[in-house]
Amino acid sequence: MPGRTVVQWDKEDCADLGIIKVDLLGLGMMAVLKDCLELIEEHHGDRVDLAQLPEDSEVYRTLQRADTVGMFQVESRAQMASLPRNHPEKFYDVVVQVAIIRPGPIVGKMMHPYMRRRQKKEEITYPHPSLEPVLKRTLGVPLFQEQLLRMAMTVANFTGAEAEELRRAVGMRRSWERMKNLEGKLRAGMTANGLDAATQENIIQNISSFALYGFPESHAASFALIAYASAYFKVKYLAAFTCAILNNQPMGFYSPAVLVKDAQRHGLQVKPMDVQISEWACTIEHETGGTLSLRLGLGYAKGLRKQSASAIAGSRQEQGRFQSAENLVARVPSLNRKELTLLARVGALNNLDGIEHRRDALWQVERAGKLEGPLLTQRNELLQEASESRPLQQMSTEERLIADYAGTGLTIGKHPMAYRREDLRRRRIHSAEELRNCKDGELVRTAGCVIARQRPGTAKGFIFLSMEDETGIANVIVTPDLYERERLVVTRSKFILAEGLLQNQDGVIHVKALRLQALSDQTLEVSSHDFH
Repeated sequence: MPGRTVVQWDKEDCADLGIIKVDLLGLGMMAVLKDCLELIEEHHGDRVDLAQLPEDSEVYRTLQRADTVGMFQVESRAQMASLPRNHPEKFYDVVVQVAIIRPGPIVGKMMHPYMRRRQKKEEITYPHPSLEPVLKRTLGVPLFQEQLLRMAMTVANFTGAEAEELRRAVGMRRSWERMKNLEGKLRAGMTANGLDAATQENIIQNISSFALYGFPESHAASFALIAYASAYFKVKYLAAFTCAILNNQPMGFYSPAVLVKDAQRHGLQVKPMDVQISEWACTIEHETGGTLSLRLGLGYAKGLRKQSASAIAGSRQEQGRFQSAENLVARVPSLNRKELTLLARVGALNNLDGIEHRRDALWQVERAGKLEGPLLTQRNELLQEASESRPLQQMSTEERLIADYAGTGLTIGKHPMAYRREDLRRRRIHSAEELRNCKDGELVRTAGCVIARQRPGTAKGFIFLSMEDETGIANVIVTPDLYERERLVVTRSKFILAEGLLQNQDGVIHVKALRLQALSDQTLEVSSHDFH
């Protein structure tokens, strides 16, 4: 940028020099919210102010159910597992929710005490009576950096400058030696204030855990505002939210395939890619009856150049709909054979005249690619000849699914697991939704498409699989021993059958796997969020 200077100085050195530092985060969800505001005003006629969003009971009920796919910061498995327990009822509860699923609170053993106290299963206590004003908002459990500063000033007589030095020390992973020096000063101050050794140790543990990334409360509040806004838009304006998030990929925890299926389960109609209608981006359409639907954009065709999509949209705007495959080829000469075949394979040409199904489209674009000059004037005769001579049958369900996932990364038709449900029921294999009706400790079997694999550093070697079917998402816990026995199934299989003991507690459901088996549908090019 003109007039912009970049200096590669260490941020801590800048602070020592008294230079103000500002942390700028590039968050994809900010672009989603911006697009939402524009789409909501255009298609709903509502002008929404992010700074004036109402606290809505329906939004909080959705968060309490952990129905949070696509929402900022609260969509991971760990967040979904804690949301029903935290049961957010007001904005500050979301602030805590954003901050508590972090390495600092988890390793510092702050998360479970907070959750138990939140559920009134444990009495609220404080490391020392003098800390009650500091920790009351977080039920006696220190979660935020601001609390760390006030704790040091309260129990050890630190000055504001000394407390800030302590905060900087625990916030720097490389400063353990510096932390040890400050720890001595901290203990001396607590001793002077009459705190016993056990209390001192507890407070030191709480403070030290911030070295593993404790949030500033102001940071958590800013993130919570974005999280709440994303929840509000998804609940109140599903079409706008889904359109915006699909147009700002890649981002977040879930692939577009999962976002589309989640939106469909919530009642949004998603329409296929269509050269007669689709733009490069996904768009919103108005249906009779006042409902809104989502049209998949040409940008989701893997391998279609943006200039080709723009040429399709431009020709359509100038000359109206395309009459045939030949007409499309003639009017958009920038489309190459590979792009035409791709559009035919994913069904984007099915609304052209004379095309009955995808294989029909493949046949016709192959012929259209060979037509030149005077031959184009013989379209009617050629179409008649083509209709008499094309022997290709429609794609089977499996072939359409393979084409969808290979060509767009998703399907707007039924979830792949839906086609197997009848057989799965005969084998007494539960859907994700049916697991909710099973008892804690019951031996169950469930199956799905793997959409996420996680191995958190704080989980002692345990792996967590998120598996999706047509009814929702099931979470499977894989022990280190089982992982060693079934490493290839866990890391490579796209569809898995899991058998194990159900954990159904406080509305949070997991299957602790005893056995894992790969299912046969491994040809679909489904994507998953793995070990991030």
